[in-house]
Amino acid sequence: MLAMVHFNFESPAFKNNTEIPMQYTCDGKDFSPPLKWEGAPAGTKSFAIVIDDPDAPDPAAPKMTWVHWVLYNIPGNTDSLPENFQKTSDSHQALNDWKMVGYRGPCPPTGRHHYHHKIYALDTKLPETGIKTKANLEKAMSGHILAQAEFIATYQKKH
Repeated sequence: MLAMVHFNFESPAFKNNTEIPMQYTCDGKDFSPPLKWEGAPAGTKSFAIVIDDPDAPDPAAPKMTWVHWVLYNIPGNTDSLPENFQKTSDSHQALNDWKMVGYRGPCPPTGRHHYHHKIYALDTKLPETGIKTKANLEKAMSGHILAQAEFIATYQKKH
């Protein structure tokens, strides 16, 4: 059961419901954005972050949710990630939908897409192996989510 806490998740680089700056997309440097959070409940042992796009491939006729980043086992005493975060010795990443490990920014083929940035506060550290995809992460987190938060930003390809 999720705790009733004020758990907040945001990026210092852009606000909820605004456009993602180009440097965090395929039109720019494709860096992961800086992220910060506050208000995680007592007992949080680790965090997981997922960034995905439910508008793929076309917001006028979405057919799938495209996964841009899956990051887990972020230590429970952490409250932010810097721009262009790679990983710490404790954190792990799973495959995105490019079949690559790590962050890949927005690169929509057509139209303005919505990118969901989600964080989960967990009551445990997850297994270091066996989590290869977002689906694996969701299964591993089941029953361990203390709180979750989300913000959404948009992007439309420039070129």
